[in-house]
Amino acid sequence: MTKAESDQYVETMLGRRRPVWNINSDNHMHREAAKRMAINMPIQGTAAEMIKLAMIHIHKLMKNEKMKSKLVLQIHDELLFEVPKAELDDLQSIVIEKMEGALKLDVPVIVDSGVGDSWFEAH
Repeated sequence: MTKAESDQYVETMLGRRRPVWNINSDNHMHREAAKRMAINMPIQGTAAEMIKLAMIHIHKLMKNEKMKSKLVLQIHDELLFEVPKAELDDLQSIVIEKMEGALKLDVPVIVDSGVGDSWFEAH
């Protein structure tokens, strides 16, 4: 928090910055809101970068392998694909590998994968 107070910004693990102008405000509500943002942004911002990196790597692999599968939707930390049955096992392995390895962390990233005819069934 001291660094955020002196620099008046916070950043993700990949260096994306967000200013926290009100972190030294005399207004208690503004200051506390800025502190919450200073704590939250690096975590959520890094998570957003991780899913984006995974999507880039997955897309490149799908393109190189000339897969017919399609990335349909990204929802926070979830990816939804339409996948021909013949590609299911391969794509599932690719997605898990690329999501778990999107960014080198000191803690393991565990990815769950589900399959179904709908998003509901896949959960």
